[in-house]
Amino acid sequence: MLRRFAAVILSAILLAPGWLGISGMTLFAGLVPLLWISDSCQDSRRGWWSMFGWAALAFALWNILTVWWIWFATPVGPVAATLASTTVNLFAFMLFHTVSRKAHKALAYVTLVSAWIAAEYWYTVGDFSWPWLILGNGFSHEVWAVQWYEYTGVFGGSLWVLVANILIFEAWKERRNLRKWIAPALAVGLPIIASLIIRSSWSQPDEGTVRVSIIQPNVDCYDKFHGDAERQKQNILDLLAQVPQDAQFILLPETAVPGYYREPALSDSPWSDGLPGTFWEQLTDSLRSRHPNALLIAGTNTIRSYPAGAQTETARPDRFGTGYYDVFNTAVGLDSAGRMQLHHKGRLVIGVENTPTWVFDVLRFLVIDLGGVVGQIGKGLHGTAFEHNGVTVGPAICYEGLYGDFYGDFVRRGAQFMAIISNDGWWGDTPGYKHLFSISRLRAIEHRRAIARSANTGKSGFIAPRGEVGETLGWEKRGVLSAAVPLNSETTFYTRYGDYLARIAEYVLLLSLLYFIAYRVKRRNHLVK
Repeated sequence: MLRRFAAVILSAILLAPGWLGISGMTLFAGLVPLLWISDSCQDSRRGWWSMFGWAALAFALWNILTVWWIWFATPVGPVAATLASTTVNLFAFMLFHTVSRKAHKALAYVTLVSAWIAAEYWYTVGDFSWPWLILGNGFSHEVWAVQWYEYTGVFGGSLWVLVANILIFEAWKERRNLRKWIAPALAVGLPIIASLIIRSSWSQPDEGTVRVSIIQPNVDCYDKFHGDAERQKQNILDLLAQVPQDAQFILLPETAVPGYYREPALSDSPWSDGLPGTFWEQLTDSLRSRHPNALLIAGTNTIRSYPAGAQTETARPDRFGTGYYDVFNTAVGLDSAGRMQLHHKGRLVIGVENTPTWVFDVLRFLVIDLGGVVGQIGKGLHGTAFEHNGVTVGPAICYEGLYGDFYGDFVRRGAQFMAIISNDGWWGDTPGYKHLFSISRLRAIEHRRAIARSANTGKSGFIAPRGEVGETLGWEKRGVLSAAVPLNSETTFYTRYGDYLARIAEYVLLLSLLYFIAYRVKRRNHLVK
């Protein structure tokens, strides 16, 4: 009992460091203690439930160690995230354990790998999605070791971790036989060597650069939506005055512009006759006088109205009872001529922006104003590209940076560099906002696009296409950063084919389960004879 408890603690400790700003290299042995427990469990119903309990404890501790900081925003957050992630991990591991008790080892290991990756994938494509602990995300601090993500995405990292754990466990069982350690050494080492070769050989296409300025307003998240809107607007105008005149793109964070504005002109009210709101006109005037050649990308909340019968699934009835409307978390591209381009956030924060109405009504007291709107808001269908003076940029909004394939939609639509606008100061000075920035480094590698990231507070900065971090602004820093950002129009293998590894894993899992069923039926018939 004590040895198994120690193994569970060790597993959680080995799985967590990649999300705490330390290193993801411990992931290669993170599941080995659980594999040992599985191997030593009795082949009985009691043994199955014993394994279930140990695995559940290990995965819950892994979650607690890595997402405890959500508590600073909402007490239910870490509990919900832990329950959801633990369930996903348990599905894969207990499926493996069940097969390993009844069939040969090779089939069990194939089931573990395919079930784990398939479950991670389902967690990214479902309505209630929290892909924070995808194993491949754990290498965001070792970008030098995963340059091949441009071919596989983070699910390639998950595959790497799972295969390494299996081979290390098998070698450990015969640890005095040095030959047994050759396979795990190659499994860990060869991808690193391949990454170093790719890193040294990859070169930035010669497509020029653009001057990008990032603004970090440093407005307290909890005052942001209930504080002095005029003071926030003046803060934006003062910071815009500090942006160099040669800036071609200027970034403001997610929901930086306070208030709600009606599409398409971003009017202040339904009675504005389609004219832009007062502050949007002020922003246009500022661009015209100081940055006539720049595109300003700013986050705000927008409203789109629908006549009765044409509403979307997420629309709400208006107060007049004559129609419906959606509230969107929106990125706005504004130039000095007052022209506007809009992108609606397509990957929504679970439990806050993405909550069915009936659920929200019951659990309203448990959520925060994350992004300014709570409940079920409108959902964008895909990434959007903003075009300005012959250059195309992808304006991803915060949570969208967690999804490699969705993020690739901006690139597939022509983005030559990426802007990420975020509002990630909800959790205080904790690992949360730091890892959210760090995960963006993996997106840069996957699609080979430079990133300019503007946060309300937390961490703003520049990321190169190979994942290297440039100049940054840290926690509770107010100011402007400017840099020349390289352009790229080429697409990577991963950009073109997305999460193909995860889709393959689904088919492999199905075949594995069918084979297992057939194996059990044949074995049972043989025993009957």
